[in-house]
Amino acid sequence: MASSREILLASSADNSMITAYDASSGVILAHFTGSQSPRKGLTLVANTYIAAAHMSYEPSPSASAAASISLYNWRSSTAAHHLPLPEPVAPIVATPDGLYLFCGGVSGYLHALTLPFSRPIRSFPAHGKPISCCILNSDASLLISGGDDGTMCVFPLIQLLDANAHDFPVNALYNFSAHNSSVTAIANGCGSVIVSSSLDSTIKFWSLAHGATLIRTVCFPCMLWCLVLDSTVSHFYVGGSDGRIYVGVTKVDRRHSTDAQVVASRQEHNGAVTALAMLNEGKNIVSASEDGNVKIWDVERGRVVRSVTNGRENISDILVAKGIRDGGRRALGMGAGGVQHRGPSLGYNSGKEISRPVRELCEMEESLNVVVKDRSRAIDVLEGTIETYQKLLGLLIKEANGDDDTNNQDKGQD
Repeated sequence: MASSREILLASSADNSMITAYDASSGVILAHFTGSQSPRKGLTLVANTYIAAAHMSYEPSPSASAAASISLYNWRSSTAAHHLPLPEPVAPIVATPDGLYLFCGGVSGYLHALTLPFSRPIRSFPAHGKPISCCILNSDASLLISGGDDGTMCVFPLIQLLDANAHDFPVNALYNFSAHNSSVTAIANGCGSVIVSSSLDSTIKFWSLAHGATLIRTVCFPCMLWCLVLDSTVSHFYVGGSDGRIYVGVTKVDRRHSTDAQVVASRQEHNGAVTALAMLNEGKNIVSASEDGNVKIWDVERGRVVRSVTNGRENISDILVAKGIRDGGRRALGMGAGGVQHRGPSLGYNSGKEISRPVRELCEMEESLNVVVKDRSRAIDVLEGTIETYQKLLGLLIKEANGDDDTNNQDKGQD
């Protein structure tokens, strides 16, 4: 059974901590420690795990400590797995089924690996500078990345996950110059349209159905650090370096200026707005700033209704989790209906219990591999049987035609 209560996750590189808040009340539910997570460094893995990019800012004798992904079970404050990587990464995104993770490296390479085993599938060059953001499109068939070089790339997932094509180079479906500065965020628009924001003070709308064609540009008075669309894809929200949130409509009348339809919020942050997320089915939006504050806004009234943090540490990313399993809800100290239990403990289980769901996932993947192999063999047998029947059918038809010819000849002699 899943919980309908939304949980807000906020990461900080300053204190190597991810904090879970009840989004409706702002109450702290749990802390997850040990990850210095950069911007775009948080993602959910099928609502069962939290994945956090770990980028060490101090020299470390351990390469895995300097470049890894921390995989957290909802039941524990410490990571259940540390997934080693060949280089530090910032943006990460998981497939909806939680089986694969894609990471953007500081070298401009994209890395694909399986979960929870961390088996690398492949690493390949995508950008000339560090990758700044990456997402999956709405049907999870495409991986879309943006870089500090201002370029954007689009890759078909079927190509990236094809084990038989491991030795072949990865070719982007589209690779194009999108902005004059770093691409800071990418969002899925309506249909094949995607939207990007940049430090060049613009957001741009692109049509992938027409060869990554630019269909609209909106200009702003400051650099942009983040972008999010509401659930109906009718409005966009961007966070500016001036501490404001800008809102505009995604579809406009071509006869009027597009920029005129952008509205700026009051300046509630004393630093750049670095992360945005939608809450409560689009009724609220949450913003994080480099001033260390996280604020929840009423979208309709355009004002802050709650401040979640007190600004003591820099917030690197925010994420909204919804529909986590009961086990995760209990681990966060929440009872039925999302009511927090009183008491000194958040109900964390021991480290031994963490390994059980991971082992179960391992066993499930092994079973799945057996099923896939059995299905492949069954398909081969079926194809062979069909081919045999086709040959027999051909012989029967040939023989039947031969009998008809013989009968016709006998009738002619009579």
